Amino acid sequence: MAAVLAAALFIRLGLWQWHKAELSAQAVAEYQERARLAPLSIDDRLVDPARTNTAPITARGRYEPQFQFFVDNRQHNGVPGVHVLTPLKIEPGESRLLVNRGWIPWPDGRRGVLPEVPVPDGIVVVTGIAEVPSTKPFFLMPETADSPDRLWPRVDLARFERLIHHPVQPVVLLQNQNDAQDGLLREWPPPRDKTMMHRGYAYQWFGMAVTLGILYGYATVRRRRSMKAHRAQAPE
Repeated sequence: MAAVLAAALFIRLGLWQWHKAELSAQAVAEYQERARLAPLSIDDRLVDPARTNTAPITARGRYEPQFQFFVDNRQHNGVPGVHVLTPLKIEPGESRLLVNRGWIPWPDGRRGVLPEVPVPDGIVVVTGIAEVPSTKPFFLMPETADSPDRLWPRVDLARFERLIHHPVQPVVLLQNQNDAQDGLLREWPPPRDKTMMHRGYAYQWFGMAVTLGILYGYATVRRRRSMKAHRAQAPE
């Protein structure tokens, strides 16, 4: 019974890793396919995040620097820094789109003083890649859901919507336009292809299940032979 349960567990883990490999391959394929599309124009209507995620998008509106905030614990080449998130008020309309304008290091490498980042004035057209923020909390950083602090542990669209009392698009625009004036670095790597890694783990689990079956079969045959030999040697 123990051998059967262990083998079933190994097979279940192998299937789980195989499913993760399929999801990784699908995510990479969707990213490559959507990258070839023309940018989707974001208007006042809320988009479908599942259909828009990783797609090129563009939006027209006005930045609202009074609601700009920073996402902590973002590094580039080992240098600590932050991401700069500035809401864009869609024109015409009332919905907001959070724009991740890029990365900037802490001033003089010291935490505590937020970077000064200029915000373009007037009507702007922003292009980039749509991203659905993760809803998983960062356990090393405290969650202050209703705090107006400008340094956040992660992008929280629900929290931001509570702060501004306006509809917020369910995706973040990762800006990819070059702008030497703001000093921000914009490098958005594509999704990492983990297909082969997860398949390797799956093969390991399947291999362990097969090995367990062989060992169990060998032990069973050996035990039966031993019992048969013992009976043959027993006096009548």
